[in-house]
Amino acid sequence: MKSIQINKYGTSDVLEINDNTPDPTLRKGQLLIDVFAASINPVDLAIRSGYLAQMAPLQFPVTLGGDFAGIVKEIDVDVTNFKIGDEVYGQAIILNGGSGSFAQSLEANSRNTALKPKTASFEEAGALPLVGTCAIQALEEHIKLAKNNKILIHGGAGGIGHIAIQLAKFLGAYVTTTVNTDDIEFVKKLGVDEVIDYKTQAFETILKDYDAVFDTVGGETTNKSFGVLKNGGVLVSMLGKPDEKLAKEKNITAVGQRTKTNTEDLNRLSELVDNGKIKVSIDKVYSLDKIKEAASHQETHPRGKIVLKIRE
Repeated sequence: MKSIQINKYGTSDVLEINDNTPDPTLRKGQLLIDVFAASINPVDLAIRSGYLAQMAPLQFPVTLGGDFAGIVKEIDVDVTNFKIGDEVYGQAIILNGGSGSFAQSLEANSRNTALKPKTASFEEAGALPLVGTCAIQALEEHIKLAKNNKILIHGGAGGIGHIAIQLAKFLGAYVTTTVNTDDIEFVKKLGVDEVIDYKTQAFETILKDYDAVFDTVGGETTNKSFGVLKNGGVLVSMLGKPDEKLAKEKNITAVGQRTKTNTEDLNRLSELVDNGKIKVSIDKVYSLDKIKEAASHQETHPRGKIVLKIRE
């Protein structure tokens, strides 16, 4: 089968198309899936570059990719919640025991898989798993966002951010987001109540007394976000654990989120999509053969998601 693999760490130049990749083999608790679409996330680029090499060293060659949507073609006998022919989506990243989603077929753990939203195409479903579960775990599980709460979402035009905005509005929150100038109209269409142009405005001097901040940007943005929160507020960062000393001083609950894609949250995501509460924005769709162009595009911080179409 065809897949996208790396044989060493590096830039997009190390991405290779392997037309003779061995088919994945079924293991305990897993599914074999024909992949119709996959999407690129920043973690895929981090794996490729070697950024995670000390924490999770790889044995090359490695098939990249995590997010997928496809059709079940084989099931381990211990898996009872799926059947052959089911349209599914989820995560098959090498770090969670999957075989990588940038391939025509993959193996995925049943616990990282769910029935895909009925109203979503394979391309849309393939764009959703990681960003959707990130938003659900941050807003519903860590922050416990409630009606009339005020939340600041950093990076509102990005893959996670644009989903988080829609979820926050569904939960009844007052939503502010930071984006660059070109993305202001995009996030307004998502329903945000207030937009901060980070190119020309300093959010930390404008906003105060917020219940929560969801940070998908990191760096100095994280520390500046403490000043936006009211006493007892919650700060969730996707880019590492926020400063614990600052959090204690300001009586802030600070969470460095490590998203774990699971069936329960994927089912919740499917419900939100099928009820019209969340719609993923796809910036561009590439064929598997155009992986280098797709990866380079991902590095420019696209609006929404970059998708690989693998089967018709």
